[in-house]
Amino acid sequence: MTRLAETFARDVLSAIRSAPLDEILGEGRGRPAVPAAKSTGRAAAPAAAPERKGGNGRLHRRSDDEIGVVVDKIVALLKKNPAGLRAEQIREKLSLAPKELPRPIKDALSGKKITAKGQKRATTYFAK
Repeated sequence: MTRLAETFARDVLSAIRSAPLDEILGEGRGRPAVPAAKSTGRAAAPAAAPERKGGNGRLHRRSDDEIGVVVDKIVALLKKNPAGLRAEQIREKLSLAPKELPRPIKDALSGKKITAKGQKRATTYFAK
């Protein structure tokens, strides 16, 4: 029995030493690991946008230039849609993650490049 326990312990340590740290901590692909007993058996849905997260669920720090590019894309999209678009529609058409949109919208509004009408999720954005 002791030999079996020693063999098991040695095999577990060997597996831990050979695994990447993010896999051991459950940070692979930006989401916590699901124990095998609680697995649903379903495949994970593909992400709408490329992952830009660290292990903590946050976006990488974007430069002003990167945000400016997104603002320009939003303005161009809204010019093609004179009836206006909601944030969800803008995000879908530009293939952005939900966390990527608030800052560029805020910058576009403060820069008076776009206007907004409505409140909360019913807000519709228009190009100026």
